[in-house]
Amino acid sequence: MRQYMIDEISFLEHDNLDSYLKRTLKPGGLEGVYFLSVPPDLLGPEQIGHQDCGPFYFSVILEQNSIRFELLVRSAANMHCSCIAQATPAQRQFVLDFADRMLTEEMIRA
Repeated sequence: MRQYMIDEISFLEHDNLDSYLKRTLKPGGLEGVYFLSVPPDLLGPEQIGHQDCGPFYFSVILEQNSIRFELLVRSAANMHCSCIAQATPAQRQFVLDFADRMLTEEMIRA
């Protein structure tokens, strides 16, 4: 799976990121997993016309020493559909911009 990962985060950076993610994203069903919603204007060709499969999101996984941003658009309603696809260039940029903004706001140098 394609993903963007930031590793070698310290204990304090982990706590700051965890707090930020809890304030800004929807929590997933597992500890350390969060959902970054795909804005409607960034839906790709695979997601357009699949309103019943929405909302669409990216998974963000915070681990002890790293944070990962999956570059797979997932469906909140369906696990097996053609609308689940790799991020388009615009969607990928959206994820990278979110990561950069998060690091800047939490004053983490990566």
